[in-house]
Amino acid sequence: MKIEAILFDLDGTLLPMDQETFIRSYFGRLARKMAGLGYEPESMIKAVYAGTKAMIGNDGGDTNENVFWKTFCAIFGERARADEPHFDAFYRNEFQQVKDDCGFDARAAQLIRSLKARGYRVILATNPLFPQIATHSRIRWAGMTPEDFELVTTYENARFCKPNPEYYKEIVTRLGLAPDRCLMVGNDVGDDMIAGKLGMKTFLLTDCLINHAGEDIERYPNGSFEALESYISALEARQA
Repeated sequence: MKIEAILFDLDGTLLPMDQETFIRSYFGRLARKMAGLGYEPESMIKAVYAGTKAMIGNDGGDTNENVFWKTFCAIFGERARADEPHFDAFYRNEFQQVKDDCGFDARAAQLIRSLKARGYRVILATNPLFPQIATHSRIRWAGMTPEDFELVTTYENARFCKPNPEYYKEIVTRLGLAPDRCLMVGNDVGDDMIAGKLGMKTFLLTDCLINHAGEDIERYPNGSFEALESYISALEARQA
């Protein structure tokens, strides 16, 4: 079947990063920001982790955004939702400094624009644990714009998370795509290669590889950006 759409993960795929360094910088800055509003740093970070865990376990009954805030407010009380604008202000300001803890790879934007010029539908399938304002920022850090993608998943518009296959099913259903006409590209074996269960082709980008379960990655097409481009070119040649 001819590939019509290519889905890309963001963190560690289009935007190079060490995940632990990113999280440490992100949470450190968030804790300092919210301490000024009376949130004890350790308790606040634990609450964000609890909200994240709830989103990952979301069964589709509500948006990830509402699932997060329901969990967060269960810890701090309903008044906490009134502080959402302060969280947004954090993402507009202090969060931008986290860019310094990420890498940059010009090949990412070059590939996205090349694929679009060749007629592919390009989707940003980043785990929807962040609000749009934060995800759009990270897209720009990677040298692209949100408009480069037909869809960008965020916690406002998604009802599932990786590694639930329903996350990928929600995307293809929304866009009217057949899974066997899609390719998913990501760096996380557990979160990204699971798309293969729906019938998608997959490619594991290994520059910032995450493989918590220690799987044999040779079961997946894998390698650098150059290997990815060669893989897509080979698919095109077979489909011509």
